[in-house]
Amino acid sequence: MPIPISNVTRRVVYAASGTGPYAFTFEILANTDIAVYRDDTLLTLTTDYTVTIAANGTGSITLVAAPTGATQIAIVGNRTIQRTTDFVTGGDFFANTVNDEMDQQTIFAQQNAEGLQRALSAPQTDPTSINMTLPRAALRANKALGFDANGNPAIADTLGTNRGNWAASTLYYVRDIVKDTTNNNIWQVIVQHTSSGSLPIGTNADAAKFTLLVDAAAASTSATNAATSASAASASASAASSSASAASSSASTASTQASNASTSATNAATAKTAAEAARDATLAAYDSFDDRYLGAKTSDPSVDNDGNALVAGALYFDSVTAVMKLYTGSAWVAAYVSGGSFLSAANNLSDVASTSTARTNLGLAIGTNVQAYAANLTSWAAKTAPSGTAVGTTDTQTLTNKTIEAGTFTNGYTEESFTSTPTSTITLDLANGSVQIITLGGNITYTFPTPVAGKSFILVHKQDGTGSRTVTWPASVKWPAGTAPTLTSTASRADKFVFTAIDGSSWLGSVAGQNYTV
Repeated sequence: MPIPISNVTRRVVYAASGTGPYAFTFEILANTDIAVYRDDTLLTLTTDYTVTIAANGTGSITLVAAPTGATQIAIVGNRTIQRTTDFVTGGDFFANTVNDEMDQQTIFAQQNAEGLQRALSAPQTDPTSINMTLPRAALRANKALGFDANGNPAIADTLGTNRGNWAASTLYYVRDIVKDTTNNNIWQVIVQHTSSGSLPIGTNADAAKFTLLVDAAAASTSATNAATSASAASASASAASSSASAASSSASTASTQASNASTSATNAATAKTAAEAARDATLAAYDSFDDRYLGAKTSDPSVDNDGNALVAGALYFDSVTAVMKLYTGSAWVAAYVSGGSFLSAANNLSDVASTSTARTNLGLAIGTNVQAYAANLTSWAAKTAPSGTAVGTTDTQTLTNKTIEAGTFTNGYTEESFTSTPTSTITLDLANGSVQIITLGGNITYTFPTPVAGKSFILVHKQDGTGSRTVTWPASVKWPAGTAPTLTSTASRADKFVFTAIDGSSWLGSVAGQNYTV
């Protein structure tokens, strides 16, 4: 039968407390005219609750089971919007039928009004030019909703929530901001996930789920350090990249680059790379020296100062017998005896090894003055070499497969260089030179020599007249942060790289400079 429809909101929310009953004061026509929610879960009529309707159309719901763990129960008007009566010409037109239809239409209007009260809407006083239509789904996906200068809806990116230091087993949401405490880099989450593994994030199994916002590790060099290293870089630039003519065409250019490095972040980074290359070369030279002169010891060592196998030609001073000893490759022998000249290796090694006479430094007791030692060196220089040719201190000599122990080059030195223009593959051989100058005649695949700790070489890439040539690096090459550099693609431009081996499996690669005009 028809009932009056009150001016009430068709929704009521209760704190969850037992099975009920939970009353509603808006009128309904059938028990299917409402929807019941336990928190955000839509309940099912009869299965989860029952409905009691009073004579005036209001009523209550009773839950089948107590809502354990829930915080609220919501009852919302939810009559299916449809018309069930159709009046025909000349047909019956009863008041009760009209009243039922009008009640139903009023309920529909109230349901819509209640829903609109919960919707985001512009005020009635807004200009008529406002367009509250949202951007298309493809444009607003994973974006934040904002408003433009006119007040119309617009999409916008947001940085997200600052979650502080990264931690394992933590649920991160899209646009969350986290800090990598190993290098102070700042990352933004681009895929929701629960974190795993360990720092740093750049090598974590979930690295693809982040994007780098602030590369603090690369920017850690301060302006003061940049200015300080600029001067050092200009002084060492010739030695660090002597064979790369594109790196610095003159001392004037090097000085200009050093000045620019103190004020330009880009040039400062280049100076830093050159300084590090010089440092690495110095450390490698020291390590080579340390492997060959082992210092003072009380007995014959079985390994070098790094714990590695001894190399032939290694020296150490026996502090017990006051004798300088030489490693032949299989045994330690005295490097000299007291008095007389140096011994011929072929004739006297056995005598030196067996003699019990106390050796002294070139015929002098340890601790005598340096001038006497220098006089003995001058005397040795005039001795006849095994070939019968006199070896003097100013003679020009060609040494092949020799090891120079703690040598000093008063007039500099020249490294051997190797040039080639491959079109598909090339195998580098350091026996050809420590400076490899390769003109890319096509897309190149490299094969590098086996890494040997302490070895390093310079590789200069030159694009040919066509340009846009690409390079495939060997697996043994390791780049900073695991990312290979992007080559300069412009025709007739060059890039410079330095590779250093720290063990028997990897070459550490670094960029010494790019986009040189050659």
